[in-house]
Amino acid sequence: MLIRVDDLRGPEIAAMLEEHLDDMRAASPPESTHALDLDGLRRPDITFWTAWDGNVLVGCGALKELDPAHGEIKSMRTAATHRGRGVASAMLTRILEEAAGRGYRRLSLETGSGEFFAPARTLYAKFGFVPCPPFADYWDDPNSCFLTREL
Repeated sequence: MLIRVDDLRGPEIAAMLEEHLDDMRAASPPESTHALDLDGLRRPDITFWTAWDGNVLVGCGALKELDPAHGEIKSMRTAATHRGRGVASAMLTRILEEAAGRGYRRLSLETGSGEFFAPARTLYAKFGFVPCPPFADYWDDPNSCFLTREL
């Protein structure tokens, strides 16, 4: 598997992110859907990676800088055909390495609190993320689960 920084211009990533947004909208009410679209992910404070198995897009993830010591994980996604094969773990490892390399002291994320998001919460717990209060521009929301990890 190859993980590389992506410019978000390819049709494969557009399709994967559209599927991601559709799933997020189906699993959460509009006010609790915090997934970013292509334009939102192209902001200069966000680095976006894609994971490839040959010429097949198998996953993606992003790192947003909140401040010089704190980053946020955004848009983690694994293609349905590759779930359970270590794609998310590899992407999360890459994001953690980048965050540490930037000198961040903390990495946080928001994910859903519903059953649909249980696999994501399990993955993050496996990597040492623990519950935390809302951060950045988030608010206390029963549909959201906030997690953080000291680096």
